[in-house]
Amino acid sequence: MLLLLGLGWYLYRKIRQRRLAKTPQQHDTLEKNNATFSEDAYYQIEPLADFNLEGTEPLKIRPFKPKYHLTMALENTTISDLVAMDNTYLTRIQLRSQLIKDRPSDVLAANPIVGPSVHEFYTWMTSTYLPRRFPTIFKLLQSPGPSPRSSLQNLVTNEMLPTFALSTEEALRLLGSNVDDDFLFLLPSSDPADEGKYRLEGFVTCFPSGFNTPKKLNLKLADIHGPVPGYRAKIEKSMDRFFASLPVGKIVQRVNWSVTTNTDLFCLAGNHLTEEQANERKDAELEQTDIEKTVLRCERQTLHRLPLTKALVFAFKTYQYPIKMLKDEGSAEELAQAIDGLGLGSVPGMTVYKRQVIWGKKVKEYLRS
Repeated sequence: MLLLLGLGWYLYRKIRQRRLAKTPQQHDTLEKNNATFSEDAYYQIEPLADFNLEGTEPLKIRPFKPKYHLTMALENTTISDLVAMDNTYLTRIQLRSQLIKDRPSDVLAANPIVGPSVHEFYTWMTSTYLPRRFPTIFKLLQSPGPSPRSSLQNLVTNEMLPTFALSTEEALRLLGSNVDDDFLFLLPSSDPADEGKYRLEGFVTCFPSGFNTPKKLNLKLADIHGPVPGYRAKIEKSMDRFFASLPVGKIVQRVNWSVTTNTDLFCLAGNHLTEEQANERKDAELEQTDIEKTVLRCERQTLHRLPLTKALVFAFKTYQYPIKMLKDEGSAEELAQAIDGLGLGSVPGMTVYKRQVIWGKKVKEYLRS
């Protein structure tokens, strides 16, 4: 196994070296002439040469609409935009590092089958993507000697990262503590009865929003999304088809939103409800909604396929915006209408699932006051 993996990485690096040797004109011609997506997209990364981390505010995501419809809502993006960085970076990776140290079994895991995929992604991130996209934050260093090895320096923390991790767990730990995104790795199910369906085989998720990722390990997409109202009826088949057919070199993104009555970035449970739970808790929890601790929580999610192992990488970055910020910026009525709209679209059950029946009335009263 190690011999085959080593041979795979040797070939992978040779291919990468040939692509890097192309002139910018050759890359431009390739991009114009290539009607389909390909591995070359992974090396057409636009550098942010003057990126100022401290001067960059978090993305402002406002995806809510008057009626909530459950759709995939995907749009194309580029590999360059895989990771978004801002001035919350240091605080958040410190929290991520602490979570990985204190609660490793809650935030990362991997089955043996996904090891090559995790290593492929980790090596590409540390040797190619991060230093090329964010040269003011990550610097690739080459050690001298008869057997030179490269390492990546995080210029914010001064941590040195190897460009090839010794174990799958180390790769996940280093990714999770240096990049403010969560990553989930999916591979086709090995069960013949599940042909074309994908299964979660590994992850590092420090900021889950009310779901316990370790309990999702080994599950297919439909089972992972089992609690989501309308998933099986509305988008299960289209999701399975899209995951199975996503080509190498294409990356898509989507955003979602919810309102949470806590500011905990790491949340394994409590941000969703069932009908039974709603009937039990509605009156008691309604009075406990504290506007000062209530936030609009959004995720920017991406999906792409790795060139060598063909695994799918689902990633998301979490953003939180105090409800007061929405009111101060003039988005209060728009959000209030969207809160009502959770029950007016294609999946009325979202009012319970997203706990709108708990916090909705009080949050709308504040927004409209």
